[in-house]
Amino acid sequence: MTASTVTRGRPLAAVVDRVPRALRHRAAELARFGSVGAVAYVVDVGLFNLLRFGPGELLGAKPLTAKIIAVAVATLVAWIGNRYWTFADRRSTNAVREFVAFVLVNGLAMSAAVGCLAISHYVLDLTSPLADNISANVVGLFLGTAIRYLAYRHLVFTGVGHAPAATSATVPDGQTNAEVPLEAQGPPAN
Repeated sequence: MTASTVTRGRPLAAVVDRVPRALRHRAAELARFGSVGAVAYVVDVGLFNLLRFGPGELLGAKPLTAKIIAVAVATLVAWIGNRYWTFADRRSTNAVREFVAFVLVNGLAMSAAVGCLAISHYVLDLTSPLADNISANVVGLFLGTAIRYLAYRHLVFTGVGHAPAATSATVPDGQTNAEVPLEAQGPPAN
């Protein structure tokens, strides 16, 4: 049976079947990372603005303190999501080591966001709510996200974790790789 007969009438399956399994795995990982990041982003931006501009303006005159607290809370949310979902197949059995590395990486990434905010707010004297949000939550977020993904993948979640032991794809007769769940195909080669 040829690939064209297996995927006939299913053009999307034919396209997906041509994409290497490692690339599909990386795309799925990036989608999970983005989803976790989106939730953490809402926590970060929401808490930052609540502390700066919300009822009572608890930290209205302290934008850096507000940002540090918001990032710290968002970091906890992100660690849970990334450990148990995004990088579940790469987590190690040593959660303490991962958490410490995760916090250190997030400290570095947070310094990108706080640094952007500090330059904008104190050096450039752009002190409006919009300027604070663009510098901390757009420019700083972009830099921090790139740092986080690369460091999580290469420094934090480095174990073989709880992934299935299979190293090669087992595809039942008459099915394409696209019809077999990625989890059943085993982890991709890095």
